[in-house]
Amino acid sequence: MEPVKPYDAKLVEDKIYKLWEDSGFFNPDNLPLRHKKPFTIIMPPANANGNLHAGHALVMTIEDIMIRYKRMRGFRALWLPGLDHAGFETQVVYEKKLEKKGRSRFGMEPKELYDEILAFTLENKKNIEGQIKKMGASCDWSREKFTLDQDIINTVYATFEKLFNDGFVYRGKKIINWCVKHQTSLSDLETKDVERVDKLYYLKYGPFTIATARPETKFGDKYVVMHPRDKRYESYQHGQKLELEWINGPIQATVIKDEVIDMEFGTGAMTITPWHDAVDFELAQRHNLPKEQIIDWQGKLLPIAGEFAGKKIVHARPEIVEKLQSKGLVEKINENYQHVVKICYKCDSLIEPQIQSQWFLKMEPLAKPVIKLVESKKVEFIPDNYQKIVLHWLKNIIDWPLSRQIVWGIPIPAKLCLSCDFAAVDVKNALVKCPKCQGELKKDTDTFDTWFSSGQWPFATLRADQKGDFETFYPIDVMETAGEIIFFWVSRMMMLGLYVTKKMPFKTVYLHGLVLDAKGQKMSKSKGNVINPLELINTYGTDALRIALVIGNTPGTSLALDVNKIKGYKNFANKIWNASRFVLMNIGDYKPKSKVFLSVKQKRHMKELQKLIKETTKLMDDFKFYIAGEKIYHYFWHTFCDIIIEESKEALADSKNRKATQYMLLEILSASLKLLHPFMPFITEEIYQQLPLKDKKECLMIESWPT
Repeated sequence: MEPVKPYDAKLVEDKIYKLWEDSGFFNPDNLPLRHKKPFTIIMPPANANGNLHAGHALVMTIEDIMIRYKRMRGFRALWLPGLDHAGFETQVVYEKKLEKKGRSRFGMEPKELYDEILAFTLENKKNIEGQIKKMGASCDWSREKFTLDQDIINTVYATFEKLFNDGFVYRGKKIINWCVKHQTSLSDLETKDVERVDKLYYLKYGPFTIATARPETKFGDKYVVMHPRDKRYESYQHGQKLELEWINGPIQATVIKDEVIDMEFGTGAMTITPWHDAVDFELAQRHNLPKEQIIDWQGKLLPIAGEFAGKKIVHARPEIVEKLQSKGLVEKINENYQHVVKICYKCDSLIEPQIQSQWFLKMEPLAKPVIKLVESKKVEFIPDNYQKIVLHWLKNIIDWPLSRQIVWGIPIPAKLCLSCDFAAVDVKNALVKCPKCQGELKKDTDTFDTWFSSGQWPFATLRADQKGDFETFYPIDVMETAGEIIFFWVSRMMMLGLYVTKKMPFKTVYLHGLVLDAKGQKMSKSKGNVINPLELINTYGTDALRIALVIGNTPGTSLALDVNKIKGYKNFANKIWNASRFVLMNIGDYKPKSKVFLSVKQKRHMKELQKLIKETTKLMDDFKFYIAGEKIYHYFWHTFCDIIIEESKEALADSKNRKATQYMLLEILSASLKLLHPFMPFITEEIYQQLPLKDKKECLMIESWPT
């Protein structure tokens, strides 16, 4: 072996990855016969709308460690890769590109926009695949899936049809979260609750005083509500009519008594705007009250607002307050009202609640069987505190709005009749006329929430081919992903997977935290602290980045990624390289089959190695990769390099001890490379290819884990 000094990852990594791909061993069907018991990981499909970031690098590292370890342990290991069209998120990314060019999606035909986003996505898809390979991911590219593959779409449609036929999917006119900027509905999970300081206006509503932060919604308020046990209002009767002066003139108001009212807020009396507030909507439903739209879909006031019609609410509010003041209807204004508002998680625009017909999925009947299995620990969560987090969400779950008013995504296979509100799932496009009124049917133009398709990812990907993968590899062994999408994705995969397949889709859920910058701050483009993993790879090598991402990174906690840490592990790669060079330079005359007799000290070193192997194996089985990696690192540097190699220099010069020393050095190096391989696959494979071992395998990747 004539290695370059120091180790140069750029000369090694592409060559080694090609060796692995050419071997065919990423595909479990090509593994040697000893690989029998299946072990499956499904890669969380990265959004095909940009480059991989540091979080993706962590995903690829942890999952590759798992799959390489299990492959070496003799499992028929499948790591199925895939990418996500990412619906709303990708369309938002593309809209920003359009804005930079002075274009808007609202001036484009749907097909034109779809085709442009498709081309953009496919270009990114190809780019990301190359980046995943750069991370050393030993996934089976022959089984790669994309959420817009036709077989995936067919599975999504079949699930939607089954849910509809079983009564779990319905179309209803309910209150939804509306993003004025992006012109689409969003689920609660796609909104952020943020604290804001606004003005709280105390307005005179006949004999009552009501408090509101949104006077612009009050034009249609004809119901005043109070708690039935509020003694301040015991003289008023439910259903009582009152004549009073309001924003645009006299109105008739009706008294409503309801226990939903918080007697401690404001004056204990409030008016309701059912079209633009979720609590008001539910109250109106209970009392069968009419609902009137005040604000349109663009965030502008409708004709009900009189002189303010057509104005955006942000501009109209001060003018409305001024008019109320001129009429003596403003009692006081609290200038520092702290409250929580919902904003769009992508653009931070204020969410405008609206009533709209949408497709909804009943979640409670899907959640109940999952709750039972989670409580009985049929699924292991790492870390285990996520079990309580998941259970709390499942036990308080609300119906899921599935439809999005965007072009990019999987179209909802349904027909609608505008004349009588008939709606039905029509996967085969068989419905011609409305069965209720014989009117014209219109194809639904909405698309699915992207989490509905990705929520079926484990069984959809494995059912996609004719190889019998579903029967062999489902349920998958480990679902590894970010803790922040436990509700978006993991919980929904459990519900949809159990519903469709009658089995939980995975046995273990391993959740990692965020990758932060060196100061512990969340990375963002606006802060300018985004760490590009490809730049780190180019400077320090993939192996150094991988082990830096793992050591010290406990599941569920965020990791502060310091470039100095990666640099330190680049030095470790050099240490491995130079130690291996020393061993190989001194075993040129060694014959693997020759009999050797170890000294007492050498036997002790071999015993220490056995202890390391045993401890490391236990840690790997327990998913404690952050400890296993550190233990191997310290052994190799401080025991093998600092002690054993130094002691061996004199012994190698002694003809009596030379063979035994050569044997010991080769055994320890070989075992160390195997232990390190899941963490640092490139350098270990490169060195392994040079080792004079008996019964040597084609790749270190399929070597047996040391015992």
